[in-house]
Amino acid sequence: MEHRRSPQQIPVVVLAGFLGSGKTTLLNHLLHRSGGSRIGAIVNDFGTIEIDAMAVAGALGDSTVSLGNGCLCCAVDASELDDYLERLAGPAAGVDVIVIEASGLAEPEELVRMLLASEHPGIVYGGLVEVVDAAEFDATRAKHPEIDRHLALADLVVVNKLDRAEQGGERVLGLVRSLGDPGAAVVPATYGRIDPEFLFDCRPGEERVGQLSFDDLHTHRDGENHAGHLHTRYDSLSFVSGRPLDPRRLMAFLDSRPEGLYRIKGYVDFGPHDSANRYAVHAVGRFLRFYPEPWPRGGERLTQLVLIGSGIDGAALRKELDACTSDAPHADEHGMWGVLRYVQGLEEGPEEDFEAYGS
Repeated sequence: MEHRRSPQQIPVVVLAGFLGSGKTTLLNHLLHRSGGSRIGAIVNDFGTIEIDAMAVAGALGDSTVSLGNGCLCCAVDASELDDYLERLAGPAAGVDVIVIEASGLAEPEELVRMLLASEHPGIVYGGLVEVVDAAEFDATRAKHPEIDRHLALADLVVVNKLDRAEQGGERVLGLVRSLGDPGAAVVPATYGRIDPEFLFDCRPGEERVGQLSFDDLHTHRDGENHAGHLHTRYDSLSFVSGRPLDPRRLMAFLDSRPEGLYRIKGYVDFGPHDSANRYAVHAVGRFLRFYPEPWPRGGERLTQLVLIGSGIDGAALRKELDACTSDAPHADEHGMWGVLRYVQGLEEGPEEDFEAYGS
């Protein structure tokens, strides 16, 4: 069985949240701040007048698929979703990432299950983002108590409209953190403005050929206007090692990653544990995936990681990653089991995949 990620596979991110939380505003922000990436959107309106689809159609043009008049999560089977994904995932579309903006009445758990069950070879599940309205959070929770379950499932929670919340929304931020998974990232925002790098790798503005370089991964738009953001800046740490990483130690690091560490991306060398492949890693909040791929011919074998967060201790994180390196000449027979749990296609099926996709 082939478990490597095809270069054509496109991550699919689910963007969920109750009515009025700011999902469409956030999606529009992503579309205009994509760093050169081409985003395909599936906009799932509930009702006969597709307001959200009209709101994003101007930005996306032919890359928008509007489902209309009902929740995608109520579809009979995953083949219906595959039909919509087919249009955006084809090579001719040139899409780098797909975002499903779910109806405010949708069940995100079912959307995730449908994506994990999809047999479409061109896509890979990319995580669940839940948007909440900080100013109306208490009222929303009273009306929709199921929001507690949604927060527990999310890989990244965007606490939006903090400028309208009492006392800067600190109480709501603390409450959301307590309701969510301990490994999930909680990001404050106004007007849906978050860094797209939290959700996907932004492609460089110039034409890209072949694999992303480490410089591409680490490109940060320092010149972008952040007026209106509640944060002053996000911290970024680059880690490069010529020594392989021990898979058990790395998984221990990932399982205990601190609050505020929103995003990890890059490539890992596991040395004798798999000398044929490097492992691309993609982590958003608690969501974690590894993608084995052959080493580029003639290239230096390095572990290259970028960590993005807010209030993170770069020196401490670097020390922990240094402690994950190993010069052991032989592989531990069961050492890769923890890593392989997060390689799509190695689980027993979509139900097991859904249970295991968080760390």
